[in-house]
Amino acid sequence: MERCVLGQPWKTYLVVALIVGLLLGAGVGWLGKPAERVEVPGATVTAPGATVTKTVAGPTVTVTAAAPGLTGEVLLGFLGSMTGDLATFGENEAVAAEFAAKQVNEFLKASGAKWTIKIVIEDTQTKPALALEKTESFAARGIKLLIGPLSSGEVRAIKGYCDANKILATSQSSTAPDLAIPDDYIFRFCPTDAAPGGQGVAVARIMYDDGKKYVIPVTRNDPWGVGLEEAGKKRFTEIGGTFLEGIRYAPEVKEFTAEAADLASKVESAVAAYGAENVAVWHISFEEVNAFFTAASAYDVLWTVKWYGSDGTFGSGAMLEDPTVRDFAMAVEYPCTMFAPTHSPKWEMVRANGMAVLGREPESYSYAVYDIVWTYAMSLLTVDKYDPEAVKAILPDVASAMFGASGWVQLDEAGDRKQGDYDIWMIEEIEAGKYDWVPIGLWVTLTDSVTWL
Repeated sequence: MERCVLGQPWKTYLVVALIVGLLLGAGVGWLGKPAERVEVPGATVTAPGATVTKTVAGPTVTVTAAAPGLTGEVLLGFLGSMTGDLATFGENEAVAAEFAAKQVNEFLKASGAKWTIKIVIEDTQTKPALALEKTESFAARGIKLLIGPLSSGEVRAIKGYCDANKILATSQSSTAPDLAIPDDYIFRFCPTDAAPGGQGVAVARIMYDDGKKYVIPVTRNDPWGVGLEEAGKKRFTEIGGTFLEGIRYAPEVKEFTAEAADLASKVESAVAAYGAENVAVWHISFEEVNAFFTAASAYDVLWTVKWYGSDGTFGSGAMLEDPTVRDFAMAVEYPCTMFAPTHSPKWEMVRANGMAVLGREPESYSYAVYDIVWTYAMSLLTVDKYDPEAVKAILPDVASAMFGASGWVQLDEAGDRKQGDYDIWMIEEIEAGKYDWVPIGLWVTLTDSVTWL
C-alpha cells in the first residue's frame, strides 16, 4: 500500500486533519457549521476552500484547498447478509451504514460540496457465489466501492474479480488469515485471526487462563476455520498448553452423529489422562452449531468438560431458540469471542441509533461498517473523483487518522486492521425462563490479558 509522505498532494493533509477532528467528535450537530475550524497537532483546517497549515520537521507550508470535483450522487455498494441465518447482522449493519451516510451528507452539505453519497444494498445471504453475482451486478452499474461482504468465504469468492476489475471492497468482519494479501483490492476493518492482536491469540489466552492445558479442536474445514484453529494452536502452544488430535468436518455436513461419537471417544481418553478440569473442546463453526450440539448432547462425557466458541457462533439466535442446544451450551459454559469496538461517545451514538431503529444491540461489526462509510467519504473528498484505484492509494492514510465508532482504525501492510480487543460472551438465564447472550469478560490485546466481569 502507498503511504502518505511529505510531498504528496495537499489534499491528503486536509482530509486527514478533517477526519481527526470529525471522528473525535461526540456527535454530528457541530458539523453543520461550515465556518468552524478544526484544530489538530500541526494543522489547521476549515471546510473545502480553506487555508491549510501543515508543519512537518520544521518548515510550515500553507496551501489553499480547491472545491471538490465530484458532483451528484455517489453510490456505495453494500454486500449484506439481509436474509438467511445471519440476517440480524445484515439488518444491524445496513442501519449503521445508512446512519453514517446521513451524517456524511449533512457534513458535505454544510461544507459546500456538490455531491452526496447513497448506500445501495444487495443481499448475499452469506453465500459466496451470490456475493460474486452481486459484485458483478454492482460493476455493471458502475458501482466500484463496496462495503462488505460479511464472511471470509464471500470475500474469497469476489477477490479475484475485484482485483481484475479494480473494484474496492472493504469488509467489516472477514478474518481468515489466508486473505491477508498486500496491494490487493480488499481492505478489512477487523484483525485477522492470526494477527498478533487477533482472535486466535485471544482464544488461546482465554482458554489457558481459564485453567485449560489440553485442547481438542472441532473445526469447520474451510480456510476460515482452519486458519483460526492454527492461529490458536500456535499461541496456545507458545504459552505452555497442548493441542490434542481433533476433528475437522466439511462445511456442507448437516448431521454429526459420527463426529460426536468420535469426539466423545477423544474427550474420554483425554479426561482419563489429564482430568476433566484441564481439558477443553474448542468448537469453531457457523450455524451448524445446532446440529453438532444436538448430536454431542447424547454423550455424558461431553457434558463434563468446558467448550469454547468463536465469533462464528457468537450471539446465535438459533442457539437460544433450541432448548436442547441452549441447555447444552449453558452446561458446558461455551464462551464466544467477538471483536470489541472501543467504547466512546461515537460508539454510543451509533449504538443508540441502532437501538432506536431496530430495538436491539448492534453487533460489533456494525460499528466497523459505520467507519467504512466515513472512510470512503473522506477518501473521495481527498481524490475528488470516483476512482477505486485512487481511493485505494489513499485509504490507509485516511483510516489511520480516524478514531471512529469502532475505535482507532490502523491498517497493516495487507490492508487489515492491525489489532483489536475481544469481548467474551456466554448464554445465561437473565430472568426466569428468558435466555440471552451476556458479556462475561474482555481480552485486551496490548497486555494479552483477560478481565472477567
